[in-house]
This record gives sequence, structure tokens and C-alpha cells, in this order.
Amino acid sequence: MDASVIVAGAGPTGLTLAAELRLAGVDVIVVDRLSGRTGESRGLGFTTRTMEVFDQRGLLPRFGDMGTSDAGHFGGLPVDFGVLDSVLQAAKTVPQSTTETILEGWAGDLGADIRRGHELLAVRDSAEGVEADVRGPDGERRLTARYLVGCDGGRSTVRKATGFGFPGTPATLEMYLADIKGVDLEPRLIGETVDGGMVMVGPLGDGGITRIIVCERGTPPQRRTEPPSYDEVAAAWQRLTGIDISHAEPVWVSAFGDATRLVTEYRRGRILLAGDAAHIHLPAGGQGMNTGIQDAVNLGWKLAAVVRGSAPEELLDTYHGERHPVGQRLMMNTKAQGLLFLGGDEVQPLRDVLRELIRYDEVSRHLAGMVSGLEIRYDVGPGRHPLLGLRMPHLELVGDQRKTSSTELLRAARGVLLDLEDNAVLRGRAADWSDRVDIVTALPHGLPDDSPLAGTSAVLVRPDGHVAWAAPGSHHDLPMALERWFGPSRTPRS
Repeated sequence: MDASVIVAGAGPTGLTLAAELRLAGVDVIVVDRLSGRTGESRGLGFTTRTMEVFDQRGLLPRFGDMGTSDAGHFGGLPVDFGVLDSVLQAAKTVPQSTTETILEGWAGDLGADIRRGHELLAVRDSAEGVEADVRGPDGERRLTARYLVGCDGGRSTVRKATGFGFPGTPATLEMYLADIKGVDLEPRLIGETVDGGMVMVGPLGDGGITRIIVCERGTPPQRRTEPPSYDEVAAAWQRLTGIDISHAEPVWVSAFGDATRLVTEYRRGRILLAGDAAHIHLPAGGQGMNTGIQDAVNLGWKLAAVVRGSAPEELLDTYHGERHPVGQRLMMNTKAQGLLFLGGDEVQPLRDVLRELIRYDEVSRHLAGMVSGLEIRYDVGPGRHPLLGLRMPHLELVGDQRKTSSTELLRAARGVLLDLEDNAVLRGRAADWSDRVDIVTALPHGLPDDSPLAGTSAVLVRPDGHVAWAAPGSHHDLPMALERWFGPSRTPRS
């Protein structure tokens, strides 16, 4: 075969998946129909959970200084994200073009074969593998692999060619987005309503670029094959605000709607979907790109384990089982936010009530956790430990040799058994999985009394950073958890 895995799409989701596979030693080919990165920046910044994911892999230094903040919103209503239990804040102004450049460099450094200018034409799945017909600069050829993952966006060729169901609701309106230069506009928060619609203004870093979003109520969606002209955007802006921005220099212009769709399944045999290929929605709270990146991090280590033969194919079923509910909540909360910041005067009473509720920390924590991705809890088995299924929080650690942290231990994208009590018996029970799981003995440093890790003697952390087992508190033993998530023991049970 040409590769173990073919990834269709070299956006943030596909590039993250390629890097995760290469961290596990799996050969991967990434194909993308565009000959180069577009330089456009539909996605802007990272949620708190994506910041944590990038920190787990040691990626944050590659981004340099990022503007981070605890200020957030839900449907245009301000929410204090400082109530979240993370040592990191969301990044607000990292253009998607920068993100793609850095992720492509990371995946390339790890040895991913990234082929731009290669358009996927057709896909066929069989019991033996996957065939993909691709047209590149040298003509058409057929690539073969064991698995193929469609990360090729909302109009996914992979999804359409392989018959995935994509139910949902079509767009009911059209919004314009433009990054412009040479104009001085007062900032306007997302969701600021004006007579006849909604507008937003925000600076993008220090480069003199301003992002605007404009939506006129009653504007039906158009079936466009090209982006709108800047004249259309400027005219809509003047109608809603009375301000003439026609003299500004457009960097790029786009249109989008509020279509909301989620695939019925994330996996069909040897074909899997991730990112916008699996879910599209109104871009509210910057969740789309971030959810796609987290799809990739959930899938990468599982797919690698199956390809390497260390785990059974059934492990891939947990990808749908875990990420489809995340997609459902994404659909729900983006629809709710759309009602809040795109609705007219009839929605104002709802805004007023929610504004009052957000003053309560518990409500802010719930909404911030939903948008940030920190609320996600996977079903990893029964138990009472408060962290089961949640992401492992950052924990400073002191070992025999040096100081480390729960975040640093995930750099290699392997499982980690963290022994917090120097328990030789525990370590011995996990020894048969040491080729897949790093067994680390360390003591917590500066653990607050109210930490969910207080009183914890050991934690099993998956490569994606989620807690799969903890003691005390799990209702199944450590070998069962290790076998469920990392495959059979090297020593068969008698």
C-alpha cells in the first residue's frame, strides 16, 4: 500500500491528525486539492481546551506571543471564562493562516507526506483497504491505504462519495466576513444589534487589519460559487451603520450562513470523518476549527494503535461514540447563540434573562465550559472519581530525577500511568503495557486542598489527555482499563 492512512484535506484538522499519526510512527499521506495555503483566516484563535492540547504536544512556543484573555461570550453576552479551572487562557487573535503554517511545519517535521495540488476524485472501501483516485500535477493515479480520513471541509468529497448521512437544517440567512485595511472603526462586540441586523468589529493583532462581520435580517442565502465582492460588504455595512467603508482595502472577503448539519456516523468501515466534514454550523464562539482539531487528537492515537496492531479495530468505534455527542452539543449551542445574536427585538427578553443568570458563577462556568471544550467527559467506565472521563488538569510533579508536569508527560502522545504513591505493585500490574504506556512515579507539587486530584493515588491518562482510570474511585481494575484503551497485554492471560 502507498500508506497506512490517507488524510484528505490539509486544513487544521487534517494536519493535526497527520502529526498525531506520525507521533505514533504511522505513515500517512495528506492530499489537498489546493496548490498552496490560501492565506485566509476563517478560524481565529483557540479555545482553552485547544490551548491545552497544543501545550500537551509542546506546540505553544511555535506560535510565539499570543494575545490571550479570559473574556468571552455566549451569543454576544459577555461571560467570564476566568471561572474555568485551567492554567491557560483562550487565544483570541491567531489567524487560521498562521495556524495552518505552524501545523504543516509540525506534521512535516514529523515526516508526514503532504501533497498539495492533489485533488481527491473518488474513494472506494473494501475489506482489504481503501482506494483513492487522485489527480495531481502529473495526472491521475490511484493511492491505496488501510484507512482514509476525510478532513476535507463542509463540502467534503469523502463524505459525499461514501454515502455518509448528513442531516440537519439548511441556511436561512447570509452573513459577510471581511478583513480590511486602511479604515479606523470603533470596536463592536459580536452580537451587537442595529436596526435591521447585526455587526461586529475587531482588530486582528498589530498588523492594521480589522475584521468585520455584517448580517442583514431577511437576507436569504445565495448559492455562491465565488466569494462576494467587497462592494456588497461595504454597501451592507453602510445600510446598517451609516458608515462608509468603501475606501478600505479588503484583504479577503467571505460569506457564510447558519446551516447546521451533523453526520449520522463518524466511521463507516475504513472511512472516517473529522472536522467540518463531519459537522457544520454557525461560527459562534470560534468552535468549528477547535472542535476539528480535538476530533483529530481523539482519533489519532486510536487509529495508530489499530494500524500498528496493538489494539483491536473495535477501538475505532469509540471515536464515534465519544465525538458524535460532542458534535450534537456543538450543534445545540451554536444554534442557541445564533438566536441570541441574530434575533430581533423579540429575542431581547431572553437576552435580558440570560444576562442576569450569567452573573452567577455556576452559570458562567457551565456556558464557558461548553464553549471552551473543558466540559467534555467521555464514558470510560463506571466509577466515583471526579476526573473520570474528563481531561487531566495541569499538575506540577516532582520525580526522582527532575520536575515535570502532567502536561509535559503527554508530549510523545502515549498513554501515561501516573503513580502518585510510589506503588511498586501497581507499576508491576501495568508492566505488560509499558511498550504503549509510560509508567511514571512522581509526587504532586503544590496541590491545592480542593483539587479533584486530592487523595488520588494513581491516574491513567490517554494520549488525548483524558482520564481513563483513577484510584481510588474506578469500578474496574487497572489491567481492564489498560486492555480497553491500549489493547491486550503482551502476556496472554491464562
